[in-house]
Amino acid sequence: MSADAVTTATASVDPITLEVIRNRLDVIAEEMEMVLLKAAHSAIVKEALDASAAIFDARGRTMAQAAALPAHLGMLVTSVRRIVDDFSREAPQPGDVYIINDPYDGGTHLPDVTIAVPVFYEGRLAALSASMAHHQDIGGKSPGSTPPDAGEIFAEGLRIPLLKLYSAGKPNETFFALLRANVRLPEMFEGDLGAQLAACNTGARLMRDLVAELGADTVQTAIDQLLDYAERLTRLEIEKIPDGEYSFEDYLDDDGMGSPPIKIAATVTIRGSDFHVDFSGSHPQVRGGLNCVPSSTMCAVYYVVRAITDSSIPNNEGCYRPITAHLPPGTIVNALPPAPVGARTVTFKRIADVLFGALAPAVPEKVIAASSGQVNIMYVGGVDPQTGEAYVGYIAVPWAGGMGARPDQDGLDVVETDLTNALNYPTEAAEADLPMRLRWVRLWADSGGAGRYRGGLGYEAEVEWLRGDGTLSVRRDRHRTGPWGLFGGQAAPPCRTLLIHSDCSEEEIPSKKVLTIRAGDVMRVWTSGGGGYGDPLERPSEVVHADVLDGRVSVAGAARDYGVVIDADGALDPAATDALRARLRAERGTGSLPIVNRGMPAIPRLL
Repeated sequence: MSADAVTTATASVDPITLEVIRNRLDVIAEEMEMVLLKAAHSAIVKEALDASAAIFDARGRTMAQAAALPAHLGMLVTSVRRIVDDFSREAPQPGDVYIINDPYDGGTHLPDVTIAVPVFYEGRLAALSASMAHHQDIGGKSPGSTPPDAGEIFAEGLRIPLLKLYSAGKPNETFFALLRANVRLPEMFEGDLGAQLAACNTGARLMRDLVAELGADTVQTAIDQLLDYAERLTRLEIEKIPDGEYSFEDYLDDDGMGSPPIKIAATVTIRGSDFHVDFSGSHPQVRGGLNCVPSSTMCAVYYVVRAITDSSIPNNEGCYRPITAHLPPGTIVNALPPAPVGARTVTFKRIADVLFGALAPAVPEKVIAASSGQVNIMYVGGVDPQTGEAYVGYIAVPWAGGMGARPDQDGLDVVETDLTNALNYPTEAAEADLPMRLRWVRLWADSGGAGRYRGGLGYEAEVEWLRGDGTLSVRRDRHRTGPWGLFGGQAAPPCRTLLIHSDCSEEEIPSKKVLTIRAGDVMRVWTSGGGGYGDPLERPSEVVHADVLDGRVSVAGAARDYGVVIDADGALDPAATDALRARLRAERGTGSLPIVNRGMPAIPRLL
């Protein structure tokens, strides 16, 4: 049955029915998502919510998507299109289930596995029900399958080309046998696959109910109208942005295999309702796993456009029609095989930072300063000597630091932002799964960039490893540059990772490294806050004083960054504050302060 089997009625659908169908599709996607999250076995899905579900029409166009992770907005599109393209070779049948994760053939990175179920009604292909989940381990050289030092994709894990997980309802036993032999925790992997399949079957059932109730032609016509409607509304929002070219650049620390800082450069061109991004000037692809394939890069582009346009616009593929991009082949944003891509999350978050930085002069009211810019997932795996059982999990420190300051208020403390938007791994769950103890987590004073509005704070934490040896993949960033501020706001400080061995010797850990952690070792982690927004000398002195009393800003930081003087009794000294602020204003001069990252001066700079 080809994708063209569904015909489209010529008459349009009335507005009331159209809105009913729109909301029904949203509900279907959300219910799929809930089934997936509730049925999952791994912590990365059931606790961190690293999964998404969506409904596509028979042509592979997104009708509705529930994105626990906004990063998946553009990723499922590529996978499902690859599946639909294959229908011309072999038509789908009822009971078929497709699976794929190959980054160079429709996937994003190996842990992200897509499952899709064709939805038939009265013998016609009516839709596809799809889900994507990040699997906690898919083999490869390091537990967690996202090693920063892979060198090539073959070291990252099991690469699944497009194939059928089920054919006419019969499981592909060959694939399941291959799977069990290549992943560290096969029961967990199969459990998460089962959760994905349950979500897809839920979507298929609800979609058949919708088509049975309203008719296939009516639903398909409504989809065409909804996609056109989303495109029209998105174009109206883009038209509000002044025409022009807007450029920005930012850097990743390195690739974990000896590279220099990795530049990501972008120029956004606005022409009427068209939004074009050119990534020329970005760093060549690297040996470490930070490379992006087009689906990973475009998810950041799609996210940024969705973030600066109206959130009430239907979340379907029509939103993406005004967007084009130039991704130079062989660069960090469009790597060629066999480049590794497992740690690309670090990169697409920085891509989003770059795009927001470029757009800040054009839409300052919609762009915040840079947030902490990382997902601090430190995967660890091994065999627990107490139980003799294998484990794969991640160290239970918060994933993210602080949010960048907003145009009208401070950033939030220790919160996931932008593309990832995941939940933290509960300490209790981590300590039950791994031989570790989280000693403490606390806000890191002065970790939010100073500004008229202050960046949200990051944190510092300490983790003790209790027994046995574990292979730990540190996959962080911002150890050399801090998240930038906007319009005179200061950058937040760089991050730091310290390993204190059982003999009390200390080892500074770079932002990307695979190492062995042993019983008695203690890891101390500092994760930055967000950048500031606006001149810090314009922040009311009483607000700075309140930050000092709350422990968010130190006495020294209040004087250095804000020109606010706190006396020995902890009280605000208005006269000394006025004098210090006058001196600092004279020293800094008039106009906007440059954007300077602590640790690597003048990178990046708002153009």
